[in-house]
Amino acid sequence: MNMRRILLILSLLAMIFVLAACSEQGGQTEVTRIVTVEVPVAGETTTEVQTQQVAVTFAGGGNTLRTVQERGVLKCGGNANVPGFGYLDPATGGFSGFDIDFCKAIAAAVLGNSEAIEVVPTTGDSRFPTLQSGEVDVLIRNTTWTLSRDTSLGFDFAPVTFFDGQGMMVRRADNISSFAQLAGSTICVQSGTTTEKNLADYFALLGINYTPLVFPDAVSTREAYDSGACDGFTTDKSGLVSQQILLADPTAHVILVEDMSREPLGPLTRHGDNEWNDIVSWVVYCTFNAEFLGVNQANVDSQLGSDNPPIAGLLGESGDYGQALGLNNDFCYQVVKQVGNYADIYNRNLGPDTPFDLPRGPNSLYTDGGLLYPIPFR
Repeated sequence: MNMRRILLILSLLAMIFVLAACSEQGGQTEVTRIVTVEVPVAGETTTEVQTQQVAVTFAGGGNTLRTVQERGVLKCGGNANVPGFGYLDPATGGFSGFDIDFCKAIAAAVLGNSEAIEVVPTTGDSRFPTLQSGEVDVLIRNTTWTLSRDTSLGFDFAPVTFFDGQGMMVRRADNISSFAQLAGSTICVQSGTTTEKNLADYFALLGINYTPLVFPDAVSTREAYDSGACDGFTTDKSGLVSQQILLADPTAHVILVEDMSREPLGPLTRHGDNEWNDIVSWVVYCTFNAEFLGVNQANVDSQLGSDNPPIAGLLGESGDYGQALGLNNDFCYQVVKQVGNYADIYNRNLGPDTPFDLPRGPNSLYTDGGLLYPIPFR
């Protein structure tokens, strides 16, 4: 048997063993999918990497709703190092942020208690295996919706909760105003993300030579940039905004206006459990609809008994929309009462009363020129 065949068999056996072993966790059923993997191929003088499509068993399918309700806790894959989105406060030991609030919203809808969550911190490299294996029920961690993640990785995305774009942070003293001025520079970037590939693709398109310094997580990437190891620091602009306030002198840095990519961010569930993905999706649409209809955390109780049919349906006082999802009909009322509508969540974590003061821009309702379109409850 030649070396190429041996390497191929060993690679496939290792992958199938690991993923099949994980598939028994959390009462999940096994789902076989065709995925693309990298396979080492030995040549005469070098070892190259080729791609091959193989069948792999994932912890998908099953009844995630039942698992969560029997456990009494929602396990949510999140971030611990991005203030404003997902951040573990070392002083309190508690998680907070925009993404964390969407974890709470799902718990409010499914369990009636927004605090019944366990946030499992993940990195750019660990987040997908953590969801694939069944260790978490949903991943809400500034993750970009792409075709490959929606198909070959075995995931389903829920609606986009944050429309973003990749940007670049530089030192104000360097007087850099465009990417073209970064020729020959060193750029700090995190591994295991779309950010790394976007950087390579965009700079190649512009004909810019650069040296990437790659780090495993947001903290080490930021610290390397802050120490002067890199001329620029790239990630999604939302991430740059949140990381900037943690720099030794935030005012000494500026985020360039130019975008190098589109980054639609949102929750992910495992492929094969349509009911669970429907639930996560309609929790997101609940927050959109509530803002659109003028129902928020402060006034939701006063909206009960409304003679406005869309509001009555949204809050579960008419129709059986919750039952259609396997939930109580007042699931959206619980979301808004306990966590808020989309504007409540955005403003609490990223709005004008926060250190970020991040304009909503494309994350406004379509009626305000944004991209959020509330699919109706009916």
